[in-house]
Amino acid sequence: MRTVELVLKPEEAFDEEIFNALLYNRLGLKQDGSAFVRPVKRSIDARSKNVVVRIQCEIVRPDEVTPLLSYEKPFKNVATGNPVVVIGSGPAGLFAALRLIELGFKPIVLERGNDVQARRRDLAAINKDHIVNPDSNYCFGEGGAGTYSDGKLYTRSKKRGDVRRILEILVAHGATGDILFDAHPHIGTNKLPRVVTALRQSILNAGGEIHFNTKVIDLILERDVITGVVIHNGAKVSGEAVVLATGHSARDIFQLLHDKKIMIETKAFALGVRVEHQQNLIDQVQYHCFPDRGDYLPASSYALVHQASVNGNERGVFSFCMCPGGFIVPAATAPGEIVVNGMSPSRRDSKFANSGIVVAVDHKDFANFNRHGPLSGLYFQASIEQKAWHVAGGTQAAPAQRLVDFVEGKVSSGLLETSYQPGLTSVDLKEVLPPIIINALKQGFRNFGIKMKGYLTNEAQVVGVESRTSSPVKIPRDTVSLEHPQIKRLFPCGEGAGYAGGIVSAAIDGERCAEAVVQKIKA
Repeated sequence: MRTVELVLKPEEAFDEEIFNALLYNRLGLKQDGSAFVRPVKRSIDARSKNVVVRIQCEIVRPDEVTPLLSYEKPFKNVATGNPVVVIGSGPAGLFAALRLIELGFKPIVLERGNDVQARRRDLAAINKDHIVNPDSNYCFGEGGAGTYSDGKLYTRSKKRGDVRRILEILVAHGATGDILFDAHPHIGTNKLPRVVTALRQSILNAGGEIHFNTKVIDLILERDVITGVVIHNGAKVSGEAVVLATGHSARDIFQLLHDKKIMIETKAFALGVRVEHQQNLIDQVQYHCFPDRGDYLPASSYALVHQASVNGNERGVFSFCMCPGGFIVPAATAPGEIVVNGMSPSRRDSKFANSGIVVAVDHKDFANFNRHGPLSGLYFQASIEQKAWHVAGGTQAAPAQRLVDFVEGKVSSGLLETSYQPGLTSVDLKEVLPPIIINALKQGFRNFGIKMKGYLTNEAQVVGVESRTSSPVKIPRDTVSLEHPQIKRLFPCGEGAGYAGGIVSAAIDGERCAEAVVQKIKA
């Protein structure tokens, strides 16, 4: 086996009908079984005026060929196996459940929200009628926050074997095979629900349980050991361990832990706005193209960072969850608050590009909330979201300003067309965000306008607030056993506990926690 790199034109690299045959042709190989070509990585190189696509390929002899997917769906039946309670059916919870099945244990998954199809009605209600279901929304429900807010699979994790395994499991459950080699893999909000449904079916087929509209309201403790949970109707669900994979917005769970004097910690996060441009403008900047990117190049993205100086201290300002060809969505989890996030369909064919632009905040920034102890960041976060709701008029219409107006401190006389379905209200965002955030964002946008000519324009607008970048709380765990240091057999997991940031890293952490559970029980 040897690895080679090809440089292709976009119309060659992204035309599915000719892509595979073209690889053989460029390498001077026949498709007669004498050798096989597999793409390993596909990445866009836009550093020069003419954009090209770099393809790393493996050329494999017939005797070296291995299956494309090493993963096989679990077939062992665990219906009578030792039960383990998994709270939450986001990627951490679902992948923990699948791994438990592989290891011979029965997962009982408890999800406060609706299944992935019924969840659509809850999203329609918040978009069209401004009604927030606190248990089923863009954050809560089957598949977690990522299901209806983009489906990006890019991760900074260096554990390539673990990453490959997660991607293979997704492909085995219906994701397209190109996520195995695209440099920035992406399933898309429109396709991810089908994958999530297939993951659920694998769990059920193997004898696991998944219960929707099932909210955990208490933990069952016997001294310092957790033995189960109490759900909304008073019923008790017992297990030999509990995997806590509730996501970054489960404020009631954080409050429950604090009330029961179970150790949690405050955690830094990031706060800011979501900026929306015309996708064509971003394409022209990134691809050096005019009038548009053509038929084959995907909608372009960007990643920006700046160190702002505020009151003599440096503040990181950075892009977060950039959604090319996407939409801004309402991600509130309770009435009386405004939260925005971004999503992209698989084709990324919206005329808008949006990205979170956020500023790092830590315990010094929410010192006024110290009376809440380790929940100080959570209460600070909630206060900003509630202020956004009040200032914008008390619906899910979001506060907004045109970009240059924001930087210059002017209220916009009119706003632009937007992808944000509940609508926008023109306000001065300094009424919503603290001065340190406003100051840092202004410096960041000025810097980004230098780095990307045309970025700082009044033909873009900022929408508030981007506040759920990560959990404001960390649930501690032992670095080796992954068990909570105070409560035995409690395994904090995924993004909500502070150990992941995105679909793939959360899935990896779910598998790690499942393995830790089994090791604990068997010991």
